Amino acid sequence: MSWFPRPASPKALLADLRLFASQRSPYQWGGLAVALIMPVLLIAGFAHDASHGIQPGPQLIYAHSWPATRTDEEIKVQQKIDQAKREAAQKERQRQFKKLDQGLKKVGL
Repeated sequence: MSWFPRPASPKALLADLRLFASQRSPYQWGGLAVALIMPVLLIAGFAHDASHGIQPGPQLIYAHSWPATRTDEEIKVQQKIDQAKREAAQKERQRQFKKLDQGLKKVGL
């Protein structure tokens, strides 16, 4: 006793498809077309996006070169200058956020 049905002929397959297609309304064919086209468009869009311009270009990073003869005092002075720049940038960023917060409060957020 066989558990699997015997294979159908291509003629039987085409007859079944014709019968199935004759019982469908035009709206069902439109729905089928939309159901098939939308995933294809999404996959094609992702494939196009993945292959066109997502990776950033090469970036040049310049390292500051210091003389080997600089003293500890020169290092400390430069660190103070760098720290002052960082603090100024942080205060400017805080000012920008405060301005944004005030603008949002004006509109009720």
